[in-house]
Amino acid sequence: MGSGSGSVRARYLVYFQYLGTDFNGVAAVRGAQRAVGVQNYLEEAAERLKSVVPVKVVISSRTDAGVHALSNAAHLDVQRRSGQPPFPPKVLTEALNRHLRHPDIRVLQAFRVPSDFHARYSATSRTYLYRLATGCTRPDQLPVFERNRCWALPADHLEVAAMQEAAQHLLGTHDFSAFQSAGSPSTSPVRTLRRASVSSHPASPFVLPQECRPDWAGLPYGADITGACVPGRLQFWSLEFESQSFLYRQVRRMTAILVAVGLGALTPTQVKMILESRDPLGRHQTRVAPAHGLFLKSVLYGGLGDFAAESPACAQQESQGPGTRGAPGQPEDFRPEISGPKAGGLEPCLQ
Repeated sequence: MGSGSGSVRARYLVYFQYLGTDFNGVAAVRGAQRAVGVQNYLEEAAERLKSVVPVKVVISSRTDAGVHALSNAAHLDVQRRSGQPPFPPKVLTEALNRHLRHPDIRVLQAFRVPSDFHARYSATSRTYLYRLATGCTRPDQLPVFERNRCWALPADHLEVAAMQEAAQHLLGTHDFSAFQSAGSPSTSPVRTLRRASVSSHPASPFVLPQECRPDWAGLPYGADITGACVPGRLQFWSLEFESQSFLYRQVRRMTAILVAVGLGALTPTQVKMILESRDPLGRHQTRVAPAHGLFLKSVLYGGLGDFAAESPACAQQESQGPGTRGAPGQPEDFRPEISGPKAGGLEPCLQ
């Protein structure tokens, strides 16, 4: 309840996405610096909602400069003037998008949540996606639409089986100190990696059919070379990691190590040794994959559907619960966590 008579402060969970190329990370940059974060634009748009109290956007998962997000999350409180009802989530979503002043940010959906909900501490799962491209002997061989969207490797292929074997050593609960960069705010390096996968990615829609290499070997001079091409050697790959939270740059450092395995520079056994060393300054583990290939894919909350995996209609239906409109005294479009205590004490995830 707000300070004014009849004034209600409503808390919302907001899902949003962005291309991170132009931003100094998702977190707001304060002061007179020229750098700017995604949060700066979100809070600027929220100011136009004319809340009685200033709107502060609390980010779920911090991402570093150049990192993208298919679906990040945040919570914010909006307190309208006395007598005015809270914004419906759909109206809030449309209003924020209308007032956003950067084309590379989009609000996906909003939900009403209880006043004690916290976008960072209530998250039960975070998934990161890293995109790779092989077959790029020169930077200009990568389509312009894929630049700043993947890590282009000069190799023709990756030893995927070895990468998958190495990834198995990272699964489970471990001290991930060897994969933590300096400057981490985390009080404990122990994390539980629930999933680590390596897979080939469908061909990029931005690679044109004519982008192939000629296969003219053995053809006589003057021969008809129409169609004498094989498919372009560009190949795309995806790495996915899921945990409740990650250490500072943990995903990018794990990616760099797995890529080294895929290129034959390391063995799966060495990855296990690196993990067990707990040494972030070792010979191999100082490698960090470029930021521009990393995407925050999803943030999950107990009792609320994953927006990245569900359609808006499904997410709305799940949040209301099967056959119910919510418990008395709770917002109708949020269902609290089904089991387990609220997560607490988690450090921000800066990747």
